[in-house]
Amino acid sequence: MRRTMLYLPGNNPNMLVRGHLFGSDGIVMDMEDAVALSEKDAARIMISKFLRRGDFGSVEVTVRINGADTEFWKKDLEAVVPCKRLDGIRLPKADSPQVIKDVDEELSRLEDKYGIAQGHIKLFCILETAYGIWHAYDVATASRRVTAILPGGEDLVADLKTSRTPEGTELEWSRRMIVIAARAAGVDAIDLMFPRVTDDEGLRRDAQFSKDLGFDGKSVIHPNQIPVIHEIFTPSEKEIEKAQRIIAAAEDARARGLGAVSVDGRMVDVPVVKRARYILVKAGLEKEDE
Repeated sequence: MRRTMLYLPGNNPNMLVRGHLFGSDGIVMDMEDAVALSEKDAARIMISKFLRRGDFGSVEVTVRINGADTEFWKKDLEAVVPCKRLDGIRLPKADSPQVIKDVDEELSRLEDKYGIAQGHIKLFCILETAYGIWHAYDVATASRRVTAILPGGEDLVADLKTSRTPEGTELEWSRRMIVIAARAAGVDAIDLMFPRVTDDEGLRRDAQFSKDLGFDGKSVIHPNQIPVIHEIFTPSEKEIEKAQRIIAAAEDARARGLGAVSVDGRMVDVPVVKRARYILVKAGLEKEDE
């Protein structure tokens, strides 16, 4: 599951050591926005060392490299790809299929160089311009490595020539587009972070909206945000119980040769059963179909 992916500044050894202990589903060691220009080299070295020796348990480990429009991205990949604990690269400015193909090619070269299975390292693509959002499906399908797409935050707002509002109205359409493109491409949709770390009620509303849109989870910038988001994105006992009843009723109807059945006064058809199975997958009670 990717309900939460916690950002860890790449030049903060304390956070790199402790980050996987906060209970998020994944961590993102950050070489980009969280690191000043003068600290890029230090962050690269520090992250690679932690990847080589760190014990991260079952947490998904990713690194946000600098964008392919900078001088740093190939150095970033060269430093972290040999660290076999690495699960994926979070790629900023991933706004065109060509960018994805360029990074894919470099990852393939490095995997071959270091004896790593081809395609092992996945891509999490951040779309940070209007052009990227418009071409979200093309980005999501540009490489088999792409496992998730994400809307940008501040960079996308700047490209849209607007400003952030407490309600997030300015990014609502972009977030919807990401979900539609992700579902069409068969990859995950991870929502942007909620910037106000002390606003629990605002976080709860935003996380619920993310879930209602169809996102699989959210990026996180503070450990205190993790429990709230997990509560929203984890099916409740009531949801699980209803899903189990829907599936049982559908299977019973099929066994008896019935064409229709109702649960709680609602007709159960194929989409309703599909949604029920998805809830059980999210609850860890069923495996997702390949």
